Amino acid sequence: MTQYNPVTDDIMKALKHIVGDRFASNNPDKLVAYKTDQEENVIFQHMPEAVVYPETTEQVAEIMKLANEKRIPVTPRSGGTGLAGGAIPVRGGIVLVFDRMNKILELDPENLYVRVQAGTPTLEIQNAAKAHGLLYAGDPCSTDAGCEIGGNISTNAGGNKAVRFGTTRNQVYSLRCVTAQGEIMDVGARLKKQSTGYALEQLIIGSEGTLAIVTEATLKLQALPQNTIDMLAIFNDVDKALKLPNKILKAGINPISLELMDTNCIQLCKKNLEIDLPHADEKGVTYVIITIDGLTADEADEKMEKIADICDEVGVVDMLMADQDRIWRARRDIAEATRIESLVFYAEDIVVPVDKISDLMKKLTELEATYGIRTMTAAHIGDGNIHVHAMQCDTPDEVWNSKLDDFHADLYGYVYQLGGRLSGEHGIGSKKIREMEMFTPKVPLQYMRAIKKVFDPQNILNPGKIFTVEE
Repeated sequence: MTQYNPVTDDIMKALKHIVGDRFASNNPDKLVAYKTDQEENVIFQHMPEAVVYPETTEQVAEIMKLANEKRIPVTPRSGGTGLAGGAIPVRGGIVLVFDRMNKILELDPENLYVRVQAGTPTLEIQNAAKAHGLLYAGDPCSTDAGCEIGGNISTNAGGNKAVRFGTTRNQVYSLRCVTAQGEIMDVGARLKKQSTGYALEQLIIGSEGTLAIVTEATLKLQALPQNTIDMLAIFNDVDKALKLPNKILKAGINPISLELMDTNCIQLCKKNLEIDLPHADEKGVTYVIITIDGLTADEADEKMEKIADICDEVGVVDMLMADQDRIWRARRDIAEATRIESLVFYAEDIVVPVDKISDLMKKLTELEATYGIRTMTAAHIGDGNIHVHAMQCDTPDEVWNSKLDDFHADLYGYVYQLGGRLSGEHGIGSKKIREMEMFTPKVPLQYMRAIKKVFDPQNILNPGKIFTVEE
């Protein structure tokens, strides 16, 4: 394991010299806020030794030069809304917080791009684009919770619109980054295509802050979808609901969103969010939320009618409009509903081929019974990304953590049998390192470690994330 040096008084003085006395601290009362992200299980939490709030890319570069020289670990942190422990300082050291780097630097509505700093809230980017009749298509479900674009880039966040627009990497033109050695590096370009060497921006996106620190990004904008319709298809059998994605695509309809909520999810949202949800108390109730659009109202209506016919064909129980105040609020706030029920829960982020979702849902029911773990499931069924919240409830900590290990061993093994992976959008972080090393083939893992070593020879950039790095 890499050996690091402590943050001494002299290093604190140097940090304050870079950013100003008010913007660097080792006060324990301030540090405690950065021992975790959205993770409430204390076994994953770790205290940093210092927190620093840079204002410019140049300040980040100076901090990294100092950290590299003194061999001090640095954990970048955006909104702190992560669920995989990616922003938790598992090796101590410095937490680099981007609260002051929160500006939209340029928005060009004619040429369809926006340039932002890493600490800019994603919701703010979406609203700025919308004011010009445009869309920033990155839409993680944590926008209301305050997620920031730097964190979205770090994990290659997906969300409700990924079935149409793709994940964060599909929204990025270029990045400004700082390397572990403190060099400022621009990668990518505002181009629709290019074949000029390695696409380093795509490598850095999704690397969870382990290869470079993103300080600015130039993002793609596009026309705001017009004449959108949100539909709610209600089923009494999840298998019937899961026939929809491919049938809708084969009908020539490209939905903006295609979201599923299982019975447990619906009932928990009704209870804890105090929302009146239709058919919520019926056996086997399953929701599929479908968002479509059209160049004209007539085109949108035609798509809606086609989807209604498909839903009838596969056995829909009821079709309603999916309003924002009830249905979409429930879908977006499932983490809040879960947290009210069980402060400690494990947010799974598994992904499988779309045609294997049904198999996975059946397996989840088996595992819930086998291990006595309460779960709820919501899913981006258009892209196979399944979110399972496994809840601790009243189970004692030691029993819970042991149960969870056994549950994961069965669940992840089955996911890989189906051709799936551990994460679709949350990342590996510090919580799934063991499984990452267990299920990733030897040669790809070897090359990942080699790439990390090239970018970060001293292993100071967000260490203890994704996989272990041997000396």
